[in-house]
Amino acid sequence: EFSHHHPKTNMYKLAISTLLVGSAAAFAPSSQSARASSTSLAAADVVKGPYEAELGAQAPLGFFDPFGMTAGQDKEKFEHLRWVELKHGRIAMLAVVGYLVTYAGVRFPGAENIPAGFAALDALPGQVVAQMGFTLFLMEAANSPTPGTYNNFTPEFQGDFRNGALDFGWDSKSDEWKKKKRAIELNNGRAAQMGILGLMVHEKMGNIAEILPFQN
Repeated sequence: EFSHHHPKTNMYKLAISTLLVGSAAAFAPSSQSARASSTSLAAADVVKGPYEAELGAQAPLGFFDPFGMTAGQDKEKFEHLRWVELKHGRIAMLAVVGYLVTYAGVRFPGAENIPAGFAALDALPGQVVAQMGFTLFLMEAANSPTPGTYNNFTPEFQGDFRNGALDFGWDSKSDEWKKKKRAIELNNGRAAQMGILGLMVHEKMGNIAEILPFQN
């Protein structure tokens, strides 16, 4: 158990603070306008690649592909990888919210005795696990191979799930507005992937209570 004065605890808190500051920047929308100050780091000043002008290649990292997954790939492959990133980000955002809500003690009726975190995996009834698995299978099957193609609806990009039913005025917006909103979603998803990973790691380390201000 770590005490509040243990040097390792201070190191962990410093690391957490650094991650939080870095993650907060990911929630800020991308801006390509001239309003940026001369001291701002523009995408043109950082690492470039074959898709440096695509959505998601933005400051401070610019085109970030350390493993070279897009090297030599065509646009179709790039769009698929972008969809995978978008999908993982959406799942991670739901995971962070779900983790925090259940850790705070909020439960559906009938699940009051299910613990939060990893302990819930062993406490869930087998039927619930089967239902979850079946639901995920149906969702994956329904959105393969081209996500969002229903009701004769042609999505603007992979991950566009309006399906000709949910629009909220999207079609009436400018291309610049759409790109900004898509960039915000990508950044939030990237931050959420780091967030849920951090929550899981600290739960396994046994010091999750030192990070979250509330208990289940």
